Amino acid sequence: MLTDDGVPVEAVYEPCTAGSGAPVDTAAETLAIVVAHGFTGSADRPAVRRAARAFAQRAAVITFSFRGHGRSGGRSTVGDREVLDLAAAVAWARELGHARVVTVGFSMGGSVVLRHGALYTDADADTDTGTRSGTADSGVPDASVRVAARERHRGRMGAHSDAVVSVSAPARWYYRGTAPMRRLHWVVTRPSGRFVGRYGLRTRIATEEWNPVPLSPVQSVPLIAPAPLLLVHGDRDPYFPLDHPRMLADAAGAGGAELWLERGMGHAENAADDALLTRIADWAVAACPIMDN
Repeated sequence: MLTDDGVPVEAVYEPCTAGSGAPVDTAAETLAIVVAHGFTGSADRPAVRRAARAFAQRAAVITFSFRGHGRSGGRSTVGDREVLDLAAAVAWARELGHARVVTVGFSMGGSVVLRHGALYTDADADTDTGTRSGTADSGVPDASVRVAARERHRGRMGAHSDAVVSVSAPARWYYRGTAPMRRLHWVVTRPSGRFVGRYGLRTRIATEEWNPVPLSPVQSVPLIAPAPLLLVHGDRDPYFPLDHPRMLADAAGAGGAELWLERGMGHAENAADDALLTRIADWAVAACPIMDN
């Protein structure tokens, strides 16, 4: 795939395996799940492949490597320009004929699917800006801020998701409240850390600071509606404690998001077992039923 800013991104398409041996549904009738991995992940990592296999039992699946990861080009911006990578993957799913697309992101990918859900919306459903506006006191950007943010990501038609699943995502940027996040900031911000990232973690990291700072996950959440939103977080997550998913759920407002706090779960795709992945896939199918013409 090629992103709107010209970065080549590797991607893998897998058809739905449900009812293998029986007549296959057309793409238009089959949900597509686009998987957004965490920082230092890639499309070929075992945890991503395991998630793809679980999701493929319910839907077609697209996995891809964010810029700076795997065999994709460019350098990682740790959640900023990665929204363009996800938009390209969603648009590809629609080009393949899938009328319904759900994004599922883990950790960094979880923050990206939230921002993508806010910035790329169905034009037919994006007319009631009053329901997406906020006040300065709420911390939610008003419609003018949202429009300005979207201007940076225009040009890709059909790149919106019909539902969003965010797993183990942060609520706010620059969080350093845990030892793993302090180590991650060292990898991202220090030359020696980026050297470790490139040769030890196989992740090429951009040296430039964010300018401007992108819309944060907690600011993005209120702008995703009316698309359904699922937030999943483990109570043993060593990176982001439970105040992060609770802050995201509160930002969505009453009925704006479903929150699953998973007992005994750690962080992101490496900690998501097959049972949880199947539940997520079932939620995605239920959130995006086939609509009669």
